[in-house]
Amino acid sequence: MPRKPRVEYAGALYHVMSRGDRGEAIGRDDADREMFLKTMGDEER
Repeated sequence: MPRKPRVEYAGALYHVMSRGDRGEAIGRDDADREMFLKTMGDEER
């Protein structure tokens, strides 16, 4: 059963955490990591 959608509030701050399976890296290189950070900073979602 899927989880319920998150409640979002305008102007709220959210803690985001990402982990790879079994401790694996979630990005292959610096370009991947930069894209991840850029995407997370995108306010127009």
